[in-house]
Amino acid sequence: MAFSLFVGVILKKRNRLHFCSNLLRLLKNQHFCIPLRYNVRRKVVLYTLVYFTGDIHGVPQKILRFCKHMNPTKDDVIIILGDVGANYTGDQRDDDMKKLLTSVAPTILCIHGNHEMRPWHVEGYELKTWNGGQVYIQSKYPNLLFAKDGEIFEINGLRYIVIGGAYSVDKYFRLRVGRGWWEDEQPSDEIKEYVEKQLANNKIDVVLSHTCPLKYEPTEMFLPMIDQSSVDQSTEIWLDKIEERIEYKAWLCGHWHTDKRVDKIHFLFNGFESEEWFHDENNIS
Repeated sequence: MAFSLFVGVILKKRNRLHFCSNLLRLLKNQHFCIPLRYNVRRKVVLYTLVYFTGDIHGVPQKILRFCKHMNPTKDDVIIILGDVGANYTGDQRDDDMKKLLTSVAPTILCIHGNHEMRPWHVEGYELKTWNGGQVYIQSKYPNLLFAKDGEIFEINGLRYIVIGGAYSVDKYFRLRVGRGWWEDEQPSDEIKEYVEKQLANNKIDVVLSHTCPLKYEPTEMFLPMIDQSSVDQSTEIWLDKIEERIEYKAWLCGHWHTDKRVDKIHFLFNGFESEEWFHDENNIS
């Protein structure tokens, strides 16, 4: 089934603007919440608006269309929940992708997926501090950031922790045909230890991961040609343990190529969401 990015339906509701994606209306008839610069309920001016979306796999048109219609500013942030595909080929195609992504006004923060290189394998990246956490940046693409796993970023009073990576179920196909596959696609023991230390010592509001906790795996999205007994679920099992012991307002993930919500878990692929959802206590179960 083909879904449009969004249908441009804008509704006034409780003094905020909402727009519905075609996909989400089909699923639950819920609204994505797009905040105004002035938030009436919180009585504050939001100089930074934060949006979230799922995998783009080297195809930036979804981001470009969103920016054309929503007109985010240079003060705003779009967070892509992994598999961006900007560090994939290691050649000019990556640079072409990065040029398109940095042609838009907002800062783009990328979570590590499983179908891309980690930034430290790519020439020109350096670590810098951004909103309280560490990110990888190339100087020629200053508004395209790659989050370091385990870092906590504070934006508009919300604290986000980043946990990237996942297992590639198409690993052996990729190896056979010469497509990109990277041994460190999943979180290492060192990354896991750092994430757990961060969670033990800090309160967080929102988890940003690539894959999801095991109990929330959308089994309807399993690929029929894949023998599930061969799939390494160690990252999902680890995330399951984390999910059981922390308190959070929302958990956003990509990876599964679906748009839906289960409890406080938000799966994103074609759709976009806004941080305004997490500020409204009526939306937090």
